[in-house]
Amino acid sequence: MVKYLPIDRRQDNQSFYSNKSFPFSNNKNPQSWLRKYLGGTLSAAVCGFVSTIAIALPGQAAERIAFYYNPFGEFTITTDSLEKFAKEGKIDDEFAFYAGRLPKSQLAQLRELLQTKFEVTPTLVSQFTYSPIGVNLLRRLGELLLTDARLNGFYAIRSALILSAADQEGLTLINVIRRYPSENIRLNLSETLEIADNLSGLLKRRDTIVSTLKQIAQAEAAQESKIDFTKQPDLRRVGTFKSQKISLELDDTSRKRRFPIDLYLPSQQKPSPVIVISHGVAENRETFAYAAQHLASYGFAVAVLEHPGSDSKKFQQYFSGLAGPPRADELINRPLDVKFLLDELQRRSESDENLKGRLNLQQIGAIGHSLGGYTALTLAGGRLNFSQLKKDCFPNRSLNLSVFLQCRGAELPPKDYPLFDPRIKAVMALNPLSSTIIGKTGLSQIKIPVMLVGGSQDIFTPAVPEQVRPFTWLTPSDKYLAIIENGTHFSVSEDLQQKENILPVPQSLIGPNPAIAQTYIKALSVAFFQTYLSNQQKYRPYLSASYAQFITQEPLNLSLIKSFSEEQLTQIFNSKNIPITNSNSLSKGYVHTNKSLN
Repeated sequence: MVKYLPIDRRQDNQSFYSNKSFPFSNNKNPQSWLRKYLGGTLSAAVCGFVSTIAIALPGQAAERIAFYYNPFGEFTITTDSLEKFAKEGKIDDEFAFYAGRLPKSQLAQLRELLQTKFEVTPTLVSQFTYSPIGVNLLRRLGELLLTDARLNGFYAIRSALILSAADQEGLTLINVIRRYPSENIRLNLSETLEIADNLSGLLKRRDTIVSTLKQIAQAEAAQESKIDFTKQPDLRRVGTFKSQKISLELDDTSRKRRFPIDLYLPSQQKPSPVIVISHGVAENRETFAYAAQHLASYGFAVAVLEHPGSDSKKFQQYFSGLAGPPRADELINRPLDVKFLLDELQRRSESDENLKGRLNLQQIGAIGHSLGGYTALTLAGGRLNFSQLKKDCFPNRSLNLSVFLQCRGAELPPKDYPLFDPRIKAVMALNPLSSTIIGKTGLSQIKIPVMLVGGSQDIFTPAVPEQVRPFTWLTPSDKYLAIIENGTHFSVSEDLQQKENILPVPQSLIGPNPAIAQTYIKALSVAFFQTYLSNQQKYRPYLSASYAQFITQEPLNLSLIKSFSEEQLTQIFNSKNIPITNSNSLSKGYVHTNKSLN
């Protein structure tokens, strides 16, 4: 029978708190939980969890945060103590118990985090937290942040977020804590520690995999024919063709979908191969205008469309309370938008004097970002995988944020949707999501050239589960994987801070110098589509590890590989000194908290 020690820590023997089994002890062992798993963020259940959940905008207790650590009993820290530290930088006796076990750098990070104001409206917070994805995220979070009655904290977290966003001080973690409608938040410490443990292991694997891919790229470059790219045309520069932009409004009456497109036409006499660009969630046809203009200067006709169910306008209406959240059938309508667009271009090229003889609709490529990457992969032949959706989504225990979006597919009637379009001959998917909704079975159906592009610091469609592992499932011999080290989900998008944004994207999520990543997209897209649409084999040498090395720039180093197997990936996951999670965790790239191996 366990004997619980008193809650008042200050009256207990100090040797108890220096016990090395206590998770907040100042253990200098590099293998300690504090240093190994929370790294540069925070330590302990209270401090560590504040930073972990901040990404998802959650909050903690009204008066105090409480957690139970077996066999030592219950520990608490008051909101007043945290607030005094956040606003004044003062460490009182109570907080000193935790602060003394943190390096100064982590204390500074904690204080900054507690004071950070998230620029969101209460309407936006309300709309998101009542959406299907928001509900699932908060229910998952509520398993870790319990009420005083030790119930799931879902409703309390949602209430605290909305009230904090409506408060004059705005949505900060301290304000959310204050607004939490329970005297205590009871932190589910055991599951929190397990998640932190597994997540850290997965992040370590990610870094190992990125390092391994760099080594593979270096090995491939060493075996390639030596080319002096300083004496070759620079594909990052504008091409020789001038272009004009034609804006059209398309109306698919059968699906009641009306949407605009911008068509960039190069000024050349012969018909131009066509490339379609599909944007991501809450983006629009301006997000990748830079890529469209660049490709048009190399002789491609580029059609950039807006998907009316998931574009920036839809999200502006949604977050203003004027429309509902995006529907699950947007996963079907997006590729159907592209198919309708191609049908319209075919029809108009036969009747519109401005388009006659200017489009080569036998040679079509597609580029997509994020959900647009999924769109491109389905058009290429990737089939929806309802058995994988059932496995991964009921329940969804993943912390891979893209899986919450992919699981919307489980709401669709399970059938074989006609999304494949044989007119498309090559696709380039930037930060795509596919691990659950398409999966290995669906991706193995793709038979055309594919290039996947990922960023090592992408937290929305993480590189390992959403690009690296899916790359190993692709069967065409003409496949490429480009990894941008230190790249984020937004690195390849136009500079989001220079545009009017629907979703507030802080600089930390945009990452360093997106202009560098955009030059990579310009060069690689020209080389890829000149090779596989225009059959210009002189561009094939640019699709090489050595060319990626030639154009790479710090801090967004670029690696391009052609070969990496599922066996190699599994070997990295199973390597020594890296803790193993269950097999489903590996497939998702993020933790599931079931301890048993499948």
